[in-house]
Amino acid sequence: MGQKTRKAGLAFMAAALAVTGAVYGVTRSASADVVAQLSGPQLVADMGAGWNLGNTLEASTNGIPSETAWGNPAVTQAFIDRVRASGFRTIRIPVSYLGHIGAGPDYTVNAAWLNRVQQVVDYAYSRGLYVLINMHGDGYKTVAGSWLICDASDQTTIRAKYQKVWQQVATRFQSYNEHLIFESMNENFDGQYGNPTQPCYSNINAYNQLFVDTVRRTGGTNASRWLLVPGWNTNIDYTAGSYGFVIPTDQYRSSTVPAAEQRLMISVHYYDPWDFTGTEDGTITQWGAAATNPAKKSVWGQEDFLDGQLKKMHDTFVTRGYPVFVGEYGSIDKTTYDSTNNRYRADYARALVTAATKYGAATAYWDNGWNGQHGFGLFDRSAATVTQQGIIDAIMTGIGSQPSNSPSVSPSASASAPPSGSPSASPSTSPSATAGACRVTSAVSAWNTGLTNSITVTNTGTTAVNGWKLAFTLAAGQTITAGWSATYSPTSGTVTATNASYNGTLAPGGSATIGYQAGHTGNAAAPTGFTLNGATCS
Repeated sequence: MGQKTRKAGLAFMAAALAVTGAVYGVTRSASADVVAQLSGPQLVADMGAGWNLGNTLEASTNGIPSETAWGNPAVTQAFIDRVRASGFRTIRIPVSYLGHIGAGPDYTVNAAWLNRVQQVVDYAYSRGLYVLINMHGDGYKTVAGSWLICDASDQTTIRAKYQKVWQQVATRFQSYNEHLIFESMNENFDGQYGNPTQPCYSNINAYNQLFVDTVRRTGGTNASRWLLVPGWNTNIDYTAGSYGFVIPTDQYRSSTVPAAEQRLMISVHYYDPWDFTGTEDGTITQWGAAATNPAKKSVWGQEDFLDGQLKKMHDTFVTRGYPVFVGEYGSIDKTTYDSTNNRYRADYARALVTAATKYGAATAYWDNGWNGQHGFGLFDRSAATVTQQGIIDAIMTGIGSQPSNSPSVSPSASASAPPSGSPSASPSTSPSATAGACRVTSAVSAWNTGLTNSITVTNTGTTAVNGWKLAFTLAAGQTITAGWSATYSPTSGTVTATNASYNGTLAPGGSATIGYQAGHTGNAAAPTGFTLNGATCS
């Protein structure tokens, strides 16, 4: 998202809402991280619901990036903890470099700026979240000091500068595990809306290839890290269609990556229809099948169109082993014009996340920090409180609503599905919680002295389970070091995983997926002896 949604001089409104959400287990320090080589479907499931720290580290004034330049407060650990507690497991952090890049030929990035970027990354990474960082405003013609311009004349200088900056960033983070993902750039195009032009698209492809080669050659975890690349303006049609997008080769990746697996993701954004999601007037304020006023609903871009666009990405990329990341989506607040607008904003978010999950894509909601008229904000960043609980609930419902007949690219995809259940449920964890019948699948991905495990528990009974405890026994020598979508106690031996606030109700046939990372001393076997509220699971 570009300058059209930035709000300079924002006045932030404190919200009264507070939220409790997914409870994570033991957090990890960056220095203790190891690489867990997840497959594409496992990665998408593990990333869960995503959120953007927008209009912050990509904000700038007169070509100099500053996180408070567009009115947002400086990021704090407390605020990131609030985002995490709300159920988000992935945070995308847009970053601009611009005037913080020194002169050639070294193009040295200002150390203080890179240190701050790392500090904000650590706020999320140290809590076990996935983190994505990119090169954001450097490719916008409308941003002062931009230089990553695909139709500029001196492409030799641009590529040299681009290579040097990514080399420095990748080197700084080379020891971080795959919970950190790099994105080559943001919405890069020539600024003219319409069909892509050549050689501009060829230059975008060249940037992506240079990015992949540069990151891989810095070594460490970067040799196997997941990398994210966009097509023309992160547009679905111009990326999946025959308009010139070329997936980079990955010849320098680590030999430890299985030959049949990819380590590249495809980045797109979704804001259709724009008259609902972004146009700053009161004409179109409703969306979807539940809209009550046809005059306030766009004539296109409804559920069937959305589903078709995500299916297009699935058929073009996911089936070939390349996960898709919808790195931005969302809609602005138009309650000034229509008091029911937030209902449709929630419907839109739920539909997008549901379709993305169905078609093997991860997502990240665009939040520009602005609450009120025309804002995308879900949180009051100064107070570290929630302002749009309904939209957050819709996102969490969408991430857990994958149908059983959804497409997948490998048999492990179903075992790695995201959490299921209603975020509005009020689960009980008392001994009186219903037992029911259950089935469990477990998908372990191991490496050296570590492993991750994704566990899906399904209610095979005829009555709902309201509040659950899933008990299981770890193999000897295994200790849980981080967990998600449940709380885990103790961390070795016979463990009890207790539901989070948003996945505690399992309807008949319903399921929830939880997961953890563990260390092991040579035995990476899956856990055994599963019981759900005391009932033995098959």
